[in-house]
Amino acid sequence: MTDITIRPLELADHAEWRRLWTAYLDFYNTVLPEKIYELAWKRLFTEGEFEPKGLIAVVDGKAVGLTHYLYHRSGWSEANNCYLQDLFADPAARGKGVGAALIAAVKAEATKLGVTNVYWMTHETNATARKLYDRVARRTGFIEYDLI
Repeated sequence: MTDITIRPLELADHAEWRRLWTAYLDFYNTVLPEKIYELAWKRLFTEGEFEPKGLIAVVDGKAVGLTHYLYHRSGWSEANNCYLQDLFADPAARGKGVGAALIAAVKAEATKLGVTNVYWMTHETNATARKLYDRVARRTGFIEYDLI
C-alpha cells in the first residue's frame, strides 16, 4: 500500500463507515442498537465546536480505515483538547501505515485549531495497536476508571 488518502467523511460514505465501525465494535465485543448508529452518523455531520468529527482512509478507491475524534474543554488550558475516540484499520490494511496516517490527520486537524493535546485510549490487550501507539505517541501512565 503506497497511496493512502485521508479525508473527512462524506454522506456517500455511510455504508463503508458502517462496515468499518461495526468491525471496530466487533473487535471490542460491543454491539450497539440501531438508534446509536443513526445518532452517531447524524452527529458526525452536525455543525458545532464539540460535535464529533470523522475521517476515512482510502486506498485504491476502497475504504480501509476510519477515525472519530472530538474536541472538549479543559480546566488546564485555554485551548481545547482533542480526544481520538475510535481508530480502526481493516485487518488486511494493518501494518501498512493506515493507522499512523489517520492519527497524523487528526493531529493536523487539531493543530489548525490551535489544539496541541491529542490523546486516546486502547485496551491493554490490544498489542497490535499498541505497537503503533508506542511508536507515534508517548504513553502517559494514566489509568482509566469508569463509574458503572
